[in-house]
Amino acid sequence: MIDNFEFKDKYNFYDLVEIVRCLRAPGGCPWDIEQTHESIKKDFIEETYEVIEAINKKSVPMLREELGDVMMQVIFHSQIETESGSFNIDDVTDEIAKKLIIRHPHVFGNVNVSGVDDVLTNWDEIKRQTKKQKSVSESIASVPRELPALMRAQKIQGKAAKVGFDWSEVGGALDKLNEEIDELKQAIASGDKENTFEELGDLLFSVVNVSRFIDCDSEEALTAASDKFSSRFEKVEALAAERGINMKESSLEELDKLWDEAKSAE
Repeated sequence: MIDNFEFKDKYNFYDLVEIVRCLRAPGGCPWDIEQTHESIKKDFIEETYEVIEAINKKSVPMLREELGDVMMQVIFHSQIETESGSFNIDDVTDEIAKKLIIRHPHVFGNVNVSGVDDVLTNWDEIKRQTKKQKSVSESIASVPRELPALMRAQKIQGKAAKVGFDWSEVGGALDKLNEEIDELKQAIASGDKENTFEELGDLLFSVVNVSRFIDCDSEEALTAASDKFSSRFEKVEALAAERGINMKESSLEELDKLWDEAKSAE
């Protein structure tokens, strides 16, 4: 047990920093002491998605709790670096504070903007300058490979579009989508798995391009489609059970009829 730990009715940010330090200190928690950046990196992703879940559910108590879990992850990773002498949580807050000031010259400087578009343009240009990115290719390469694939594709396409590498209207994107569908069909017919894999990727990339043109977030659109499928399938399964239909032994035509019935009931 950690000696001299002060129990309080209300804890603040630096109390949390101290609690995490205690967890990793000699006499602290054996599990926490063993952790590294690599061992808990997936926990960070999970906690972030739980914040998104709270936002989607419009749950303020859940949001408060999950933001705390994300904050703990930030502090935990910072504590690991504090122990190695690299940086501490104050260095993290100092760096983000300076970044916000630099990237908002219309708030903390004398730059004038006419609206959100100017703000975003300035943000991108300042970001490229501070990261010493001299070309759009470098900017595209900086998009993390670890992002969800649809999100990464949409960001990459958006960066290329800003310098004119884009269709003039959605029709061009749709034509490209149809072209990729034909190429995927040909690859599947040839039995070439490597080519099929490549053409499937091209098709998905083209779908993202269309979503960008119609101002839809591809990640959210796919999530909504998955939700819709899940809901309809639940109704199909209920209809099958109600009528004594064995789904495994039914034909696709029979199941399609149940699907259409579930769809029309929405």
